[in-house]
Amino acid sequence: MSDRPMTENRAEIIAGALVLAVAVAFLAYGSRFVDLGGSARDSYALSASFRSAEGISVGTDVRLAGVRVGTVTGLELDPATFRARADFLLDPAIQVPDDSQVAISSEGLLGGNFVEILPGGSPFNYEAGDEVLDTQGAVSLISLLLKFVSGSDN
Repeated sequence: MSDRPMTENRAEIIAGALVLAVAVAFLAYGSRFVDLGGSARDSYALSASFRSAEGISVGTDVRLAGVRVGTVTGLELDPATFRARADFLLDPAIQVPDDSQVAISSEGLLGGNFVEILPGGSPFNYEAGDEVLDTQGAVSLISLLLKFVSGSDN
């Protein structure tokens, strides 16, 4: 048996239990903000092709009217067209009209980018697996500033 007094063992058990409780609390708090993949089965997939997908990556929000309705799940270069193809999953409660536009938008000068759905007015909706054809790629702030400074129109 150990030569240590019983109070040291209790102190270690209490400290260990406290550390474990704090870790569980952090996990519970973090799980409120992170999608752990449970909703992917309920979502439906769409894709879009962009001239420039600068600023977005896997995990980027897809928003409609400023509300998160999906997530980018894939981003790759199409070697035939040299365009960036983005795949994303959307909430099944959101039905996107088939004349909608998908654009890469910025949250502001210092904010990140997100994929924005600009809904159309068609009575027909995209089905799972469809590709959105009307897209607008990311606008480079640096190129806009250079055009403004140089006075160039092209």
